[in-house]
Amino acid sequence: MRVPLSWLGEHVDLPDDVSLEHVHAALVSVGFEEEDVHVGDVTGPLVVGQVLELQPEPQKNGKTINWCQVAVGPDDVRGIVCGAHNFVVGDKVVVSLPGAVLPGPFPIAARKTYGHVSDGMIASTRELGLGDEHDGILLLSSLGLDPEVGTDAIALLGLDEAAVEINVTPDRGYALSMRGVAREYSHATGASFVDPVERVRPDAADGFAVRVVDDAPVRGRRAVSTFVTRVVRGIDASRPTPTWMSSRLRLAGVRSVSLPVDVTNYVMLELGQPIHGYDLGTLRGGLTVRRAATGEQLETLDGQVRTLHAEDLVIADEQGPVGIAGVMGGARTEMGAGTTDVLVEAATFDPVSVARSARRHKLPSEASRRFERGVDPAVSVPAAQRVVDLLVELAGGVADGLGSVLDESVPPLAIALPRDRAARLMGVDYSDDEVEAALRAVGADVAPSGDGWQVTPPTWRSDLRTSADLVEEVARITGYDRIPSVLPVAPPGRGLTREQKLRRRVASSLAAAGSVEVQAYPFVRPDQNRAFGSRDGGAVPAVVLANPLDTAAAQLRRSLLPGLLDVLRRNTARGLVDVSVFETGTVFLPLEATAYGTADVPAGAERPSDTVLAELGASLPSQPRHLAVAVLGDAVDRQPGQAAIAAGLADVLDALRVAVRAAGAQAVFRTGRHASLHPGRTADVLVAGEVVGVAGELLPTVSADLDLPRVVAVAEIDLDRVLALADVPVQPAPVSSYPAATQDLSLVVALDVPAGEVLDTVREGAGDLLESVRLVDDYRGAGLPDATKSLTFALRFRAADRTLTAAEATEAKQGAVRLAGERSGATLRE
Repeated sequence: MRVPLSWLGEHVDLPDDVSLEHVHAALVSVGFEEEDVHVGDVTGPLVVGQVLELQPEPQKNGKTINWCQVAVGPDDVRGIVCGAHNFVVGDKVVVSLPGAVLPGPFPIAARKTYGHVSDGMIASTRELGLGDEHDGILLLSSLGLDPEVGTDAIALLGLDEAAVEINVTPDRGYALSMRGVAREYSHATGASFVDPVERVRPDAADGFAVRVVDDAPVRGRRAVSTFVTRVVRGIDASRPTPTWMSSRLRLAGVRSVSLPVDVTNYVMLELGQPIHGYDLGTLRGGLTVRRAATGEQLETLDGQVRTLHAEDLVIADEQGPVGIAGVMGGARTEMGAGTTDVLVEAATFDPVSVARSARRHKLPSEASRRFERGVDPAVSVPAAQRVVDLLVELAGGVADGLGSVLDESVPPLAIALPRDRAARLMGVDYSDDEVEAALRAVGADVAPSGDGWQVTPPTWRSDLRTSADLVEEVARITGYDRIPSVLPVAPPGRGLTREQKLRRRVASSLAAAGSVEVQAYPFVRPDQNRAFGSRDGGAVPAVVLANPLDTAAAQLRRSLLPGLLDVLRRNTARGLVDVSVFETGTVFLPLEATAYGTADVPAGAERPSDTVLAELGASLPSQPRHLAVAVLGDAVDRQPGQAAIAAGLADVLDALRVAVRAAGAQAVFRTGRHASLHPGRTADVLVAGEVVGVAGELLPTVSADLDLPRVVAVAEIDLDRVLALADVPVQPAPVSSYPAATQDLSLVVALDVPAGEVLDTVREGAGDLLESVRLVDDYRGAGLPDATKSLTFALRFRAADRTLTAAEATEAKQGAVRLAGERSGATLRE
């Protein structure tokens, strides 16, 4: 909201030495944000001149210019070339002398043109930034002005005005007016404020037919609460807008169009009430406020023919719509140069209807901006009268008794404010007098009631609905600086839970191992849920969104892998071909396909009942937290003496080992199957004997469909389940100072025996002396019985209190051989 200081000073007392900084500081102290300052963009010398001589000179290009002698001071006559022809000798004009800068910026200098040196420029209304008219130069007589030659035209035309700009939050729509800002400045400084509405004396009006028909209210809300019309006859729409008005409109960010339109805009900015004017001669019959018929069309003031929606609230006469209520009027009834009789309309429309129509038709306007935030219904009558008075005064019109007043507004409801509510919320010990004075300052009616007050908000504060809103006003008016800055003290004995600590440790371990943590969208397509949300690739139940951001991705994910693959695809498309990423996040696993809704949840500030909350909680699907890893490209870059090593299944298995170990458990892998993974390169992930996930390389066809390289390795585990199975706290192992004894062990087992099971058996059979065991070879071929394989393990033994002998290490190894033979039929390879 832009606030010209001279306009502000008409409604509230400003200091004689008022500055832009002072006004900004005052408004910031009552909760507004400082945006910018605006000063006149015309710099002098700009003076009043009088045409002494005028010599038309035809040119070879067919154009005729005027070589003028113009007096710009008592003894100062300048020769100026001018292409306009709407003036004669003796007219007083505005002259921009060399050194002046006009809006644009357009610097003025003496220059040779058409065979003369033009020592300045005679300015038009558009060139001065006072309006769009450019039919000729600005004649001061057309504004009713007859100043002395040489008078400073910047001050004369109000081009030296200044304005502050503030950001008005959506809940404070009343401040989108000079009336509202002046009241807030009064709150901040204590300056005397005079409500401009009180200066208006409305006349009675009757006889103009207005109907409201709303068969399809939006959310059950009343479409119109007030609708006021007045008629002014015999206006002269060609009269120029006074400079004081056009200057204020320009500083407020509204362009000057014509006198009748400028008057309606001026009153909107002054009182906050959007006004629309109709050419009464083009209206047919009375007005009806109704919903649009399906397929109905309207040509709006911007020249666009718009097809209306059944929810659009329109204003119509007997021939059809003449405007979209609260948004924009229609071209058929537009006020133009030939308009003589005007119907003035001031109404209060439903904010929801206005907001939806403005967005539906992409028609944001100053009017819709105010209606969306709430307009004071009590100001409709005085605002309409204010427009009538200005049209009578400035346009020569005559007020007619024809009009109407429809008022179905509901008075604001009283709000109970307990006496200690402000102190408890703000931490400030407000006195009763301070609370009452602050609420009365904002216009509320305050009545004692029991242990507190009954507070009735003013009609312009539709945002005040609860006791907390009232407390906020008390804090704002008495000063935010009184609210203490106190850091909350964390209660003792609390901190991260075991699961939170372990999840952080898992993520930190993967990041330390070189993988990058990402977050992908949880919204996926049905085919993505089928491909990765089930092992067999068949249809699976999914949570369906009722109002998705993307209709193609209308389901919540059952797996993290679709999001990770999108991340890989995005990176490879940008030339990043070596990628290792992971994500921890929730997945959604309903037992049956459904759309989870909130139809039973009450709207607004009403708390749902315990029964409703329990039903909603019970209806929610299982939402476990998963961990997923994906890699592609090279795990080791090519370098001198070293060929590149491609990333693959081994890398995601290593990542899972790191993650599961960080959670306090051990991961075991065995051959597995998954519909989207390579059948010979897929492994089930087991923790404590339970399958918790899957790892593998994508099928080449899947990679090709996703525009990814042929080899892409992925893995996903149920992290919540892993943490539940990891019942041993993660403790760093002590480092022994005694030397280690190393031995190798080769066991022959059947081909279908998983190597992971054999490794676990060796670890258990070797006992406490075994420090580590690794599978180092898997041989299948000559020298072995049919349908068998040889698994070679590297064993490292160490004691914490002594140096082991070779016999002790060998005995521990033999224990591993015996247990492997009992469980897996393993034999020692000769």
